[in-house]
Order: sequence, then structure tokens, then C-alpha cells
Amino acid sequence: MHALELVARQPQGLAVQDLAQRLGVHRTIAYRILVTLAEHHLVVKAADGRYRAGSGTVTLARGYAAGVREAALPVLRRTADELGATLALIAAEGEEAVAVAVVEPLSVDYHLSYRVGSRHPVGTGAAGLALAALRPPARGESPEVVQAREQGYAQTFGQVEPGAYGVAVPLRLADAALQMCVNLITSRQDVAEGSVPTMRAIAEEISALG
Repeated sequence: MHALELVARQPQGLAVQDLAQRLGVHRTIAYRILVTLAEHHLVVKAADGRYRAGSGTVTLARGYAAGVREAALPVLRRTADELGATLALIAAEGEEAVAVAVVEPLSVDYHLSYRVGSRHPVGTGAAGLALAALRPPARGESPEVVQAREQGYAQTFGQVEPGAYGVAVPLRLADAALQMCVNLITSRQDVAEGSVPTMRAIAEEISALG
């Protein structure tokens, strides 16, 4: 469990050699530990070869950062009805953005749907950009990630779903190992553009609760 704690405390992840040094063990032993954790979906090997904390299966994803999820749900429900759009809480699992909570509005007859467990790459779509913006600046990252980090939110159109606008704001949680954001999806440009102040406000609210 100590190895998992060490990985979870590093948002940028740990390489095998890094973990070996921190545990005071041979690199081979550290590698075996990481492989075992990965088999149980507790860590995920990223494209850069480093290991990051993972939420595992959809069932585990629902339990991932359960305290934040429970704190977020009432806020998401209130805001979904207020804006007439679907809202989600998204968590990074390695290089994937995973929906761990979704709330659809009851105040409108038509809205876009999203399901818990849905995945798309970090760095793609509003949520993926917001999650990437939580990480330290990296060489070769897209201008969209840089912009999201600078302005504090991401806004996209059609990157994950054709015809869908997305607005996402990263959460600033006490546990930096939890990379999460709030995400809005809608088919209406006016709703997306007008939602930014509200989305930023609820991100601050959930961050404080979490």
C-alpha cells in the first residue's frame, strides 16, 4: 500500500526507478509491485512510461474519490436544472478522462445524454483539456491545454461528440493526486458560452467541499 500511496501523491506519476529509490528496493522489485497494482487497476501506465493512480473499472470509478463525488452531486443537480444542460464530474485515470458522476436536467425536454463510465482521452474535449491543465506544463502540449491552464477553464465544440459544446473547469482539491473537473455538455452555443461564470463558481464550491 505504501507504493500505491507514493504513486497517488505524484500527479505527474512515478517511473519504476523513482519508486524503487523511494521504497529503497531494487528496480525489479519495484516493477513487480507496479505490475501487480496495474493488474488490479490501482495504477495505470501512461504513454510516458510513468505510473499514475487509476480508478480501475467503472465500479471502482464510482467509488473513486467518493467524498468528492457525494459533495458534488447536489451541486451538479442544482446547476443542471439551472442551466438546462447535462453536467458531469470527470476524473483522470492515467491518460483517460472518466465520468464518475452524471446529472441530467429535469427543467428541459431535450438535452444531451452522458453515462457514468464514459471515457475519452485526456487532452481531448473540454474535460480532457481541463484535466490536462491540472498537470505540470509539458513539452509539446497543445495550445488548447496551455490556454485552459491560463484562463482556468476549457471550452470546445464537437471534439468528443459531433454537435456538442463542452465547458469544463478543473477542481482544486486538497489532495492534488485527485485530478478532477466539472463538465457541461449541451447542443446550444448560447448555453455553453453563458455557463462559464456559473461553472467556475461551482468548481470552487465543490473544491471547498471536497
